[in-house]
Amino acid sequence: MSLKNFRLFDAHLHIIDGRFPLIPNNGYLPPNFTCGDYLNRMEAYDLAGGAVVSGSFQAFDQTYLIDALKRLGSLFVGVTQISASVSDEEILELNRAGVRAVRFNMKRGGSEETKYLDSLARRVHELAGWHVELYVDSQELNELYPVFIALPAICIDHLGLSKAGFSTLLKLVEKGAHVKATGFGRVDFKIESALKDLFSANPDALMFGTDLPSTRAPRPYEDNDFLLVIETIGAENADKVLFTNAVNFYRPEKIS
Repeated sequence: MSLKNFRLFDAHLHIIDGRFPLIPNNGYLPPNFTCGDYLNRMEAYDLAGGAVVSGSFQAFDQTYLIDALKRLGSLFVGVTQISASVSDEEILELNRAGVRAVRFNMKRGGSEETKYLDSLARRVHELAGWHVELYVDSQELNELYPVFIALPAICIDHLGLSKAGFSTLLKLVEKGAHVKATGFGRVDFKIESALKDLFSANPDALMFGTDLPSTRAPRPYEDNDFLLVIETIGAENADKVLFTNAVNFYRPEKIS
């Protein structure tokens, strides 16, 4: 099966450009992975947009993200990290630049403190229609479930990472949460079973992303991850997971 047989909105990718500020996270600084590097890596795909996600090592810097969105073009959107003290105008300016979500990195840090999650999530959703993206281990979901289920719109990264807590992830998905089918080399469970269960719980919730360049992942992204989704979900459903669900979630008016 050719990679170009299915269009892809890459729901999770990172751009790392040393021209812009990078902050060591637990002593870690990633190597460069520029817009050019990303596009070269994806030449074999029918790439129809994507979401550039801020990493822990980028903290609250917006300069790299605005530059990346300009270089990648209007089919790409941004997921940023902002402080609770950010002004309304700054949020709206980022929205005009193509940012569509705020990320809370509960696994690695680098984002705003979790105590601001509820208030900031509601604020950006009311002001700009943004959702919240959560890098969180499913083991923590049961305790956080009342907070997450009350938020206007949320997305959880990397299939939740852990088998422990996966049942709570399924409950969130049934209630409308989105989940990224990303970082297959990061999880501790069988990918195929998780994909089937999540798609069955809510066929509109699952969104595939490459997670390139797979910083700190035990096993980096492989083209076979893309093909695995198609084989597991079925060709008749693949367009939803690879394209439509993400386009609808990241606001379809942005995508030409």
